[in-house]
Amino acid sequence: MGLFSGLVTLPLAPVRGVVWLAEVLQEEAEGRLYDPGAVMAEMQQLADAVAAGEMTEEEAAEREEELIQRLTIGRTRTQGA
Repeated sequence: MGLFSGLVTLPLAPVRGVVWLAEVLQEEAEGRLYDPGAVMAEMQQLADAVAAGEMTEEEAAEREEELIQRLTIGRTRTQGA
């Protein structure tokens, strides 16, 4: 980037910084959302809740389907990267 183009685009620097920060935060959030360890921990919590009578089998099955979808999406994302 030349001096002139650097000076012309200088007012956009804060916008670029905010966009970069948003991208970093999104990557971190998605990384945590699709982390296999976190999903497995949630599945264990479901099993514990059912065993303790805090949740019905049907509720647990619905939530488990969502967790399986998260695992599938996470694996697809890591294979595609």
